[in-house]
Amino acid sequence: MAHAPKHSQAKAIIGVDTGGTFTDITLLNPATGEVWNAKTPSTPLDPSQGFGNGITEILSTSGLAGSEIARVLHGTTVATNLILEGKGAKAALLTTRGFKYVIEIGRQDVPRRGSLFAWVKPKRPIAPEHIFEIGGRIEPDGNELEALDEAAIRQAAKEIKAAGISAVAVVFLHSYANADHERRAAAIIEEEHPDALVSISSDVLPVFREYERSMTTILNVAVMPVVSAYVERLDQRISERKIEAPLLLMKSSGGVTSARNVKRAPVETALSGPAAGAVGATFVGANAGVKNLIGIDIGGTSADVCLIHDGKPGLTTSGHVGDWPLGLPMVDIVTIGAGGGSIARVSKSGALTVGPESAGAEPGPVCYRRGGEEPTVTDAHLVLGHLPPYLLDGKFALDIEGAQRAVRKYVADPLGMSVEAAARGILSIVDNLMVGAIRIVSVERGHDPRDFALLPFGGAGPLHGGALARLLGMRTMLVPPNPGVLSALGLLVSNLKAEFTRTCLQKARATDLSLIARVFGELEADAVAWLEQEDVPQNARQTNWTASVRYQNQGFELFIPWAAREVTPDALAATIAAFHQTHERLYTFAQEDTPVEIVTLRVDAQGVFPAPAMREIAHGGNTKDAIVAHQKMHLASGTVDGPVYDRARLGSDARIEGPAIVTQLDATTLVLDGQTATTDRFGNLLISEKR
Repeated sequence: MAHAPKHSQAKAIIGVDTGGTFTDITLLNPATGEVWNAKTPSTPLDPSQGFGNGITEILSTSGLAGSEIARVLHGTTVATNLILEGKGAKAALLTTRGFKYVIEIGRQDVPRRGSLFAWVKPKRPIAPEHIFEIGGRIEPDGNELEALDEAAIRQAAKEIKAAGISAVAVVFLHSYANADHERRAAAIIEEEHPDALVSISSDVLPVFREYERSMTTILNVAVMPVVSAYVERLDQRISERKIEAPLLLMKSSGGVTSARNVKRAPVETALSGPAAGAVGATFVGANAGVKNLIGIDIGGTSADVCLIHDGKPGLTTSGHVGDWPLGLPMVDIVTIGAGGGSIARVSKSGALTVGPESAGAEPGPVCYRRGGEEPTVTDAHLVLGHLPPYLLDGKFALDIEGAQRAVRKYVADPLGMSVEAAARGILSIVDNLMVGAIRIVSVERGHDPRDFALLPFGGAGPLHGGALARLLGMRTMLVPPNPGVLSALGLLVSNLKAEFTRTCLQKARATDLSLIARVFGELEADAVAWLEQEDVPQNARQTNWTASVRYQNQGFELFIPWAAREVTPDALAATIAAFHQTHERLYTFAQEDTPVEIVTLRVDAQGVFPAPAMREIAHGGNTKDAIVAHQKMHLASGTVDGPVYDRARLGSDARIEGPAIVTQLDATTLVLDGQTATTDRFGNLLISEKR
């Protein structure tokens, strides 16, 4: 196929990341490292329009024709928004008799940000009247205990069709061990209701824990109609621009996959955009020689935080999108409603709050002159002189007076303080919200944030990075050359990826090595078949084995890399030893005398694209020549006349003393008083506290 890695050096590649406010586009020549960037307004009513507009602009900027593009990669929030807003297709569920209320019961816990006394369980995505119990039972070892009730399936399919429901999830007990019942049910539904889209759990998530498996399968089929139509529109936008290259979409696990696979399993794209940012942060860090990073992507509506340890972003199978769990492998990202568009308000009790409601792309912050009335985080930055009076290299003028009026009317006057003090209060609140998210992915994962460098990106990331690093005691901050479009760059440096998982529960003291070997072998065969289907050359293929491990009677597992590419007593012992070490790092103790259970096995397959070259910037030059203006900056210590630097004019080894502003097309970097920024040979800004 055209998207195989063997073709990746033939032509340029385009990455398009659709955000809430802007759509970011990056075009890369992998052979030379030459990069072009663009930002266009997002089009929430039809994101494919912003996608197409961005491609048109980047082709014009680069001077390339559509025929010169080798592949187009995309990070999308369509599935995410459908799940968060509950706007997926109306769906029905077929489940094993006796398990009708699995999704209604859910888990007996309250979200960490919820109140034990005020939290209300959210409405389930499928009502009980659209859940059908089916006779038949598979045992945990895959043997059939009770034959499938095919007549009940036919009757359910007829009722589903009569109700006008065209999305059906099938989740039977222990189908991860034997999928025959689910596959037969899908075939019967197709006979009785040919127009229905059917998703079976043994295809989507063949692992144990009925609630997570059911919810993931339900969400998959609920977003399937809209995502499939969206992908078709993307293909149309590409064709309209004379591009014959394939479309690849980012998955939540940090790899890309074909549009064909996304139509089958759209829920895999639920964290598409944030995952691309994590991949981009990893790539930039590796080029800068920094393997331990905490990345924070601050956009218009949210902030996404990920931790990169030893050059690899963390993965989890316990992620959530909104209220719902997704058991699929995904980059370990914590998201909060805090961004440049977050609205600041004073409550009736006199408390100042910021977010999670956002002004978004329409109307946007007050200073965008698009009809926004309430002050946002971006307005606060502008009031304090952290931003120049424009964005996008001067193409987008900002309304300073409008921002000041909004902050005064809605925050300063109600609280009886100056406009500048009110703006500082807004930023202080949002910064501390972000610090809390950073602590979740670091301290709560057994890591000290002071041992990591902070990599802020997104349109608003470098504005907040200095304050966040200072609050956390982090000594170094790394701002990439194009922080506002780093997620788009992450798309360009991503590999094809697929995960093949199956629960294979091994009871303590009774580990069956032959069964583990058989399951790993079958998963490896599935991975190889996928690599063949994607036309990945032999020298570009990688597969990695992983096992989830727990102590006997423990209610959760840790995924540990399998110690070898074979299943032997020594490999098992080494994997268990690694589990003890990981458990101690995360929870400060290990129980080496407690029996251990192997629960779920996973094989990750990758088609590796050659890493693109990174262009080095010119050396030296007079840093003062990069100063394009001076403006008033209202600091806590007083008002100063701070320099504004054009980042494009900075050579390597340039040195900037804060307070200062560094501007560029896609973002603005704020260097605080007491901080120093230097540029490396790739154009990264390394910011540290003065000694």
